Amino acid sequence: MTDLHLHPLLASIVYSVLGIVLLLVSFFIFDKLTPGTLRKEILEDQNTALAILGAAFMLAVALIISAAIHG
Repeated sequence: MTDLHLHPLLASIVYSVLGIVLLLVSFFIFDKLTPGTLRKEILEDQNTALAILGAAFMLAVALIISAAIHG
């Protein structure tokens, strides 16, 4: 029978949840630091440039969190 190693699986789940929480918190802070609301600008006003900026910010923070967790 195959020996299932639960520690790496549990660590992956914990780090994934931690990364997602940190990403959401940093996006919330980014939303508070920018004038207006990102949701209104992106969804209602169809501001494509702001949507791209938000996506780039989320990717940058995700890369930093990933490097910090695995490094």
